[in-house]
Amino acid sequence: MVLLLPAPSEPLPKARLLEEFVSLVRRHTSFDGENLLAIPSLKFYRYAAPSKSECQFTKVSLIFSVQGSKTVTVGDSSHTYDAEHCLLTLLDMPASGHVESASPERPTFCVAFEVDMKLVADLVGLRELPPPDETPVGLEISVGRLPLEVLDAVYRLARLLDTPKHIAMLAPMLEREIIYRLLMSQQGMRLRHALLTENRLSKVSKAIEWIKARYDTAFRIDELAAHVNMSTSSLHQHFKDATTLSPLQFQKRLRLVAARQQLIKRGSDVRVVASAVGYDNLSQFHREYKRLFGAPPIQDASRQRSNFSSNMQAS
Repeated sequence: MVLLLPAPSEPLPKARLLEEFVSLVRRHTSFDGENLLAIPSLKFYRYAAPSKSECQFTKVSLIFSVQGSKTVTVGDSSHTYDAEHCLLTLLDMPASGHVESASPERPTFCVAFEVDMKLVADLVGLRELPPPDETPVGLEISVGRLPLEVLDAVYRLARLLDTPKHIAMLAPMLEREIIYRLLMSQQGMRLRHALLTENRLSKVSKAIEWIKARYDTAFRIDELAAHVNMSTSSLHQHFKDATTLSPLQFQKRLRLVAARQQLIKRGSDVRVVASAVGYDNLSQFHREYKRLFGAPPIQDASRQRSNFSSNMQAS
């Protein structure tokens, strides 16, 4: 049996804890936007200026801010998180996020912890937690109170970044504690509900994984419906309830996000990239890319690379 790492007898007072967390995030963010870390389950985000709304795909994650706030929009629904409120997402889904207030003197700092659902299942089974209540049908994203115990556990995990030699041994225990404390919080019932193998969330999640594995290839809806053991009409309705998109729209969004990543990283020929992600019609690719990201592919990718370079030089 894997034991939970004991928490300190008393967490720091919240104001002091946030102050320490801000200092830690500042040390480990080199540029604005997403910063990858030596602990794969953690990501830090820095915004030294208000940011425009940008499309991204969320994972099953706990997200909060230790300084400032950020608003995430899925479909027609907007959710704001800060140091008092955390965001919990239960599906990989398209979302757009923006920061309204930030400056170099007082950046907005956000923390994302990716939740391992296998570990959630392990803890629920081990602890024999009570079965979940019904969760309302709708977007699989919610904002709730950020408990001090959860904030403290994530901080102790993040603090390992200052002593990398301890990450391999201590990070798994702290990740386990974070999920346990999250399961025992107000948001925990949603996580437990997500484990039910026959609920609609589980089937939509299975459909998403199927689409992600073949996002660059055409598929038939009835083929996907058979894979998740649903009727085509039921699949379409539940998929759209959860993600705000139809399965085909979801695939298109995946293609465009993948194309953008390729263009930014490698500056490849647009025609080659469009073909690689599944587009046969280059004009259609240009139109849909501009509609989603606000600029044609070459211009958008150039702008993103320029922003990245400016942030690196400033840091």
